Amino acid sequence: MSRASSGAPESPVGSIDPADPVGPDDRAVSWRRFADEAPELATAVRARLLAAKHHVLATLRRDGAPRVSGTEVDFHGPDLVLGSMWGAVKARDLRRDGRYALHANPGDGSMRGGDAKVAGLAVEVRDQEELRSFAEAAEPLQPFQLFRLLLTEAVLTTPAPDGQHIVIEWWRPGEPVARFARYPSYPPRRIDGGGAATAGGAEPSS
Repeated sequence: MSRASSGAPESPVGSIDPADPVGPDDRAVSWRRFADEAPELATAVRARLLAAKHHVLATLRRDGAPRVSGTEVDFHGPDLVLGSMWGAVKARDLRRDGRYALHANPGDGSMRGGDAKVAGLAVEVRDQEELRSFAEAAEPLQPFQLFRLLLTEAVLTTPAPDGQHIVIEWWRPGEPVARFARYPSYPPRRIDGGGAATAGGAEPSS
């Protein structure tokens, strides 16, 4: 694999400050913000993303229908990033509409360490120094595109020790981590003292 700079054609997408909310969803924040606000959950989700090479990415087609693609993600500096071969359909989707959802590879089916999902807004990286730095570290196939994955939520679902229910941990920017217990016989119940789950937004959407 080449360790040259990106070698990619110019992108029409403008560069951004990764510390600032961007795009059609101004709730989207950096991984650093997630780690600052919810360090234990961020550590657990990061471990799931690094435990396997391939994950499942959901994007939006031109007509608004969902598309799922296999993908690799990595951490470059403080950011969660996604690299793609130039012009891949998932890259075209993200350039047109940056909304995404990412489901970490669940592993052997035991859900050991939890089942992790994040969602948010992907923003294409155009800064040539950052692209060169990523290319030197990751040695992607050339040419490539690189997207910074900003977050609007993160969810970790873990089997409880009793084997009778699951525990759902859910974070959104600016809010404390919410914890729910889910038994087969009833909808999720909030177990962190933050109030009961109700329909229409008080339980995880992922």
